[in-house]
Amino acid sequence: MIALLRRKTRYFGAGRILGLLLLVSLLALRVWDPGLTETIRLKSFDIYQLMYPRVARQELAAVVDIDERSLQALGQWPWPRTVMAEMVSKIVEHGGTVIGFDVLFPEPDRSSPEVAAETFQGLDPTTRETLRQLPGNDAVFAEAIRRSKVVLGQSGYRVAGGAPIAHPPIQTGIATIGPDPRLYLVDFPHLLRNLPLLDGAADGHGIFSIIPERDGVVRRVPVVAVADGTIVPSLSLEMLRVLTGSSAVLIKSDASGVRSVGVDAIEIPTDGKGRVWVHFSPPNLGRYVSAIDLLQGRIPAGSLAGKMVLIGTSAAGLLDLKVTPIHPALPGVELHAQLLESALTGATLSRPSYTAVIELALATILSLILIVFAPRMNAGTLFLLGGTTAVVTLSLSWYCFTFVDLLIDCTFPLIASFLVYAILVCTNYMSVSADRFRIRSAFNQYLSPDLVEQLAQSPEKLALGGEQRELTVLFSDVRGFTTISELYKDDPQGLTTLINRLFTPLTKDIIERRGTIDKYMGDAVMAFWNAPLDDPCHEMNACEAAFAMLESLDELNEQRQSETVGIHPPPPLRIGIGLNTGQCVVGNFGSELHFNYSVIGDPVNLASRLEGLTKHYGVSIIIGEKTAQAVQSQFAVLEIDHLQVRGKWELERIFTLLGRAEVAGSSAYLTLNERNSAMLAAYRAAEWSQALEMILLCKELGKSFGLDDYYDLYVQRIRHLIDTQASSS
Repeated sequence: MIALLRRKTRYFGAGRILGLLLLVSLLALRVWDPGLTETIRLKSFDIYQLMYPRVARQELAAVVDIDERSLQALGQWPWPRTVMAEMVSKIVEHGGTVIGFDVLFPEPDRSSPEVAAETFQGLDPTTRETLRQLPGNDAVFAEAIRRSKVVLGQSGYRVAGGAPIAHPPIQTGIATIGPDPRLYLVDFPHLLRNLPLLDGAADGHGIFSIIPERDGVVRRVPVVAVADGTIVPSLSLEMLRVLTGSSAVLIKSDASGVRSVGVDAIEIPTDGKGRVWVHFSPPNLGRYVSAIDLLQGRIPAGSLAGKMVLIGTSAAGLLDLKVTPIHPALPGVELHAQLLESALTGATLSRPSYTAVIELALATILSLILIVFAPRMNAGTLFLLGGTTAVVTLSLSWYCFTFVDLLIDCTFPLIASFLVYAILVCTNYMSVSADRFRIRSAFNQYLSPDLVEQLAQSPEKLALGGEQRELTVLFSDVRGFTTISELYKDDPQGLTTLINRLFTPLTKDIIERRGTIDKYMGDAVMAFWNAPLDDPCHEMNACEAAFAMLESLDELNEQRQSETVGIHPPPPLRIGIGLNTGQCVVGNFGSELHFNYSVIGDPVNLASRLEGLTKHYGVSIIIGEKTAQAVQSQFAVLEIDHLQVRGKWELERIFTLLGRAEVAGSSAYLTLNERNSAMLAAYRAAEWSQALEMILLCKELGKSFGLDDYYDLYVQRIRHLIDTQASSS
């Protein structure tokens, strides 16, 4: 048991060390956070969005859509600025509060009258001059903007391109708390703005550029960014500033980056780069108004009343479709509308910098729980523990998403704990497999394959190091082996072959009846039952094995007779078998370098002595009293004597086996058993004449059971006792 425990400790210790090393490696990987771990994390958030999308609030924001139908009616984009001016006026008439343009106007309108006066050919001077005197389309549009609350969109580019606009940008008021946010914000080297005429007329200016994640999915939208070295708000944030009448955007930051961005009483949590995690709602057509329907007066009265209105496009040809977690092609303007709704209702998602610490701590705690407790558990309990940790992690992450709008990554703690769990399971499997291999190797030659497999599957049934339990012990020895050996003095290999031929069937008889071979001692075999596995019928199995051994020996003798060539047949082999049942100590005995699975105790000594008495009593099998009591209903048991065991004061009754159940029910056996009991009673009462009379009756019945030598022994005893009494008197 010491050796096995040491091996188990070594395996479990190795498993814990491997688990700790793996955990440290995984924590380092998470701190590094390469693309793979980030992608897995983002995909898990996508699943949450699909399972629990935000409920849309279409009464807060609306979209005037430059859709396919509007393009067919009004022509290709861009439309004349006078059309855009009319659109602004119509929105104001229908009660729109703030208008945001998700489109750019960086160049003069080429359809403006002054442009036509210079470019159209064939005009008479009067007409050309008249066109020059008409107000330009951009001026008309600027005037419409000036009369309304309008936020013009701007676009940021990673790579600068095109000639820069000469006029300086109109700077939105920016207030900061904490370190300079420029260190953390998304940076666009170039900012594409609108015409100065239009910029000067607008109440606000916001960037509408959206940067997808590395897999092309839009999950976060910058609400503030750096462009051309200047901090600029997003289109949606600037619309909120204009709506609330705030003079500035407030940015809060700390050493980990930007924490939040706000205007007036509205504070929007962001990631460290000033990006908002959008909690998407399914696309809602109810918030869309076709541009042509607006211009032609076909929208219901009050449909835009009190709403923030975004002007953008869903037309595929204008290339403003985005991939989101809940839709493969969502118009970009829809993202800004959803962000406005989320900000106004406080439904934006958040993922502060401390969430990474939570995730690392959660992964560490779950993994350490597994590392500490897994080696002490069986497979079922270990599986239950692993499942429980997974459920707890998922439940915590889901609760934070649905009730707190907090994004907690469950994938890293789950993957980390699962990998640690897998390492522990593999180590445990290796330990169990190694133990099973050792058990199979140790017992394969001593137990039946079925018993070996049971023991390998349930090694806890093997109490290594010694335990006390009731066993039935068998000793078998070849009679006259010295004489037989003399016949092979010139052929030692032949003697070895003979012994192997003898032991092979005898061993098979024992193993097939759930017996355990203890050892071979020259021409003797020692075996026992009821260890290492429980055998409630160990006495009967042992007796059955004894009869099977005698039958196998008869077959072997017949084979040897048939194999003999010559006039001198080989002497038949004969064995004596002793069986005894009692409390023994069974286990591994020896040293740490070499040990055997064996049994010791007084019942073992008695079994050995009973085997030695078989020749003296002239029977093949002698069993102890406890064995006889256990099997007397199934075997023909005959008491032959009682004797004093060395080291004990009480007498031990001994018995022989005459046959199986069919013999035990025969009239011959029943009569013989009755007369034999009467003979022993008379013998023990010193009634010699009566004992001799009963022997004569028993001997005739006992011939068929091979008891002649047994009764001759008692006749000799009685005569010796009679002679002794006569001489002493």
